[in-house]
Amino acid sequence: MPVVCSSCEKKNAVLKRPKTGLSLCKDCFFWAFEEEVHQTISSAKLFTAGETVGIGASGGKDSTVLAHVMKVLNERYCYGLHLMLLSVDEGITGYRDDSLETVKRNQQQYDLPLKIVSYQELYGWTMDAIVKQVGLKNNCTFCGVFRRQALDRGAMVLKVDKICTGHNADDVAETVLMNFLRGDIARLRRCTAITTGSEGAIPRCKPLKYAYEKEIVLYAYFKKLDYFSTECVYSPNAYRGHARAFLKDLESIRPSSIVDIIHSGENLSVKEDVKMPVQGTCVRCGYISSQKLCKACVLLEGLNRGLPKLGIGKHHKLHHKLLAQEPLTEKEEKKLKAVDF
Repeated sequence: MPVVCSSCEKKNAVLKRPKTGLSLCKDCFFWAFEEEVHQTISSAKLFTAGETVGIGASGGKDSTVLAHVMKVLNERYCYGLHLMLLSVDEGITGYRDDSLETVKRNQQQYDLPLKIVSYQELYGWTMDAIVKQVGLKNNCTFCGVFRRQALDRGAMVLKVDKICTGHNADDVAETVLMNFLRGDIARLRRCTAITTGSEGAIPRCKPLKYAYEKEIVLYAYFKKLDYFSTECVYSPNAYRGHARAFLKDLESIRPSSIVDIIHSGENLSVKEDVKMPVQGTCVRCGYISSQKLCKACVLLEGLNRGLPKLGIGKHHKLHHKLLAQEPLTEKEEKKLKAVDF
């Protein structure tokens, strides 16, 4: 027997929302999803009229839904924003080259400007080349660090005021779990912030912060949005995957676990006498960093010297040599090469 929509009570329901458990028709689901994103944007005052906003576009479901919803809400509520698409080409054959074709179609569908920046042009390395050097363990560290900086560099070229990314509630909850398991208090405090980058970098915001991944998939499916759904070929061994699997198990028992974990991160308090890293800028590239050299510069230095392990783990004692462009001693090189990657 058909179930009537819980909202309009006129049409038959086509789905049961994972987030609320309500049975809704397509139109009511679209409206509820969009209104919740609008409420997130409004309550956090994410944007100001007249701003140019770069949307991080990978071609995946999250960024495609973000671009679509941002365009819809910008027109519906007269945000007065100038929207642009910004993509990063990591140089992963059979994955990123295909997903960028989706981004290019999205550009035509949404009639938005597009800028693509690549690891090759920024760093002189592609992820394919990096993986050949480092293997499939810790390769996500390189990609994550380079990607964050590449997005900022692309944003500077476009001269945007803010960047918005497609991070959803599941992503934020996973990051809380990862930082908790690592004991990384500094990142644990920052990871739930809906806007980051107030220390001088271009601010980044997460309009989909409270949107469940399952509902994003449903929205994209029923809207028939054009997105790329293949997982990165280098991600199966990523540390995040373990946090994701754990979170999915929790969600199957208690759907509110996702937002509960986010709220626990938001309400975290740290004792006043706990020493926290101070944000500064990298002396080499000028990017924000709590060390003299940012993580990207250390990783890049290691790759260029044939010592990719240099950027993995804590090797701050070697930073003064990197700054002075001094060669490492035979003992230091042997120690780096002996570390299990």
